Amino acid sequence: MGRSAGVGVVVAGLVLAVGGCGGGADERTGASDDTRSAAPTPARPASGELVRWVGGMCASANAVKELRAESAEELRGIRDPDEDELSARARAVGYLAGTPTDVRSVESDLAELGASGVPAADRLRDAWQKKVGRVVARLDGVSPAVGLEQAEGSAADVDRLVQSLTPPKPDLPALTKADPRLAAAYQRAERCTPGGKPATGETSTATSEPTGPLPEAADGRNYRACSDGACEVLVTSEADITANGVSVRVSVADDHVTFRTAGTLMQLGGAGGEAGFGNELKATVVAHDEDGAVLKFANP
Repeated sequence: MGRSAGVGVVVAGLVLAVGGCGGGADERTGASDDTRSAAPTPARPASGELVRWVGGMCASANAVKELRAESAEELRGIRDPDEDELSARARAVGYLAGTPTDVRSVESDLAELGASGVPAADRLRDAWQKKVGRVVARLDGVSPAVGLEQAEGSAADVDRLVQSLTPPKPDLPALTKADPRLAAAYQRAERCTPGGKPATGETSTATSEPTGPLPEAADGRNYRACSDGACEVLVTSEADITANGVSVRVSVADDHVTFRTAGTLMQLGGAGGEAGFGNELKATVVAHDEDGAVLKFANP
């Protein structure tokens, strides 16, 4: 009798176990059906910080594109000058002196971007930094103090380095196709759209940034245009500018612009101001915000 009672208990336990397994299978099937029928989670909108980051990346990519075009044009002028021999040499020396500064400016802007929080976008920034950093390292050994007969060859070497700055793949437009947040930021970033205007159909929302864009600088980032002492340029972080024989290092922060020369240090805050460098040069802050500063250099 004791043995029969024990068997009964075991059988009952097996029945309960089987029933439990059957119930679990039904619940899992139901949960799977619920998952399939659930609506997809909407993509998060692009934050203001991501919009600024994407705009900065577009600005750097555009600066490289312009630099490559200007470099090719300068090299053509050096090889086939319309001026006399002395003017051609001066043009070559100016090219060899100014180009490294322009590339270092791009390097500085990329470093200032920081992390976007989107892994693929940060990998693109890192790839750009490596490319530009390698070129800067090579350009640091370039000396403008060469004879006319060597100037063309040196300029050609520099241009080859500049032309190597092609966009890493996948580039930013390609990344936007795979990430809705990047796509939304790209549409809102004014530096990423033709003419500096938001994409058609974009409307402002509660999360939009209230600040307006900087006015367009007449000479963009072409700091060589300042050599005669008259130019209007955009500086987003730091740049070395030589105007009318005065070498000025410009540093732009969120709330001030600093001008350094061999013997002076001037800092302008607020919405604008003017810095004077003796009788040779003056610099006016035309506009300034967290994205950079538009500066106008002129002879006094």
